[in-house]
Amino acid sequence: MNPFSLTFGKEPVNAISRDKQMNEIVEGFVSDNPEFHACMITGVRGSGKTVMLTEVSAEIGGNKDWIVAELSPERDMLLALAAELSNRKELLQVFRDAKINLSFLGLGLEIDSEPPITDVVVALDRMLGRLTDKGKKVLVAVDEAVPNAHVREFASQFQIYIRKGYDVFLLMTGLYQNVYDLQNQETLTFLYRAPKFEMGPLNRALVARQYQRVFDIPKDEAAAMARVVQGYPYAYQVLGYLCYKRQLPYAEVLDEFDAYLAEYVYEKIWSELSGKDRDVVDAMAAAESGKVGDIRGLAGMSSGEFSVYRDRLLKRGLVASDGFGYLRFTLPRFGEFAKSAY
Repeated sequence: MNPFSLTFGKEPVNAISRDKQMNEIVEGFVSDNPEFHACMITGVRGSGKTVMLTEVSAEIGGNKDWIVAELSPERDMLLALAAELSNRKELLQVFRDAKINLSFLGLGLEIDSEPPITDVVVALDRMLGRLTDKGKKVLVAVDEAVPNAHVREFASQFQIYIRKGYDVFLLMTGLYQNVYDLQNQETLTFLYRAPKFEMGPLNRALVARQYQRVFDIPKDEAAAMARVVQGYPYAYQVLGYLCYKRQLPYAEVLDEFDAYLAEYVYEKIWSELSGKDRDVVDAMAAAESGKVGDIRGLAGMSSGEFSVYRDRLLKRGLVASDGFGYLRFTLPRFGEFAKSAY
């Protein structure tokens, strides 16, 4: 069986651990005096956000006092959370004892002689209050959050539950731009204060060590493979997958490697860039020096105009600054892709 995986969100057999970050998130939630009630996991596509959310959810969900509810940002999240809680067999008696009648909301919990609750906000308020009284904690996990009406409504109500002292927690993943937009909503200032955990590049030494172990190759060849993938988790999986499947050295699968990255990640990223963003990306690909002055000149932009689009790309996590006056791509071989796409 191929030890590498191309499936987004699924933890591969040969995943490189991010135990430090996972433990920071878990401990921040589960400590006797929680450090935070909400946090965000952010990064570019394929950086391991979903895998991290899955690991944290599994770790916390193993505690009998915790309930983990995974919600979609494309549905009514308040109703979805009420449905998730009401469908847990171990919680039915808790809600029955509290005489919480959810029949009107179509959630199946009917209490004789008790009028049904007709508003999901009221229902959740009573459910979460009762669970807190019983020593139960609820973690809501949302993958790929976007600043849409469902997420804004849920996050706004979540603030109220926190103010009431309920043991409810929120863990969301999102692309850099989406997290930035959410945190800058006027009514969601608590998200601005919520800690962000960035899924940065994997340690190159660990990547090289894994390649050397799996393929039984010399250190210098494994190090060369690690340089190709630049610590980008999806690229690490793709290169390993192709080398294992083809039984070829990495240099002979680079064309296929480029094709995979283009089709599954880079074309989507490219489609989300504006024309001016693309001008800057193309200029970066052409400027071998990496100097901001050279890039700006090739893009044909004034200093002020260039700063706007450079900052946009920085916020998207597509470029990084290696010291004052220099820029580089964070994604492997993205410059080569940009030249052909432009």
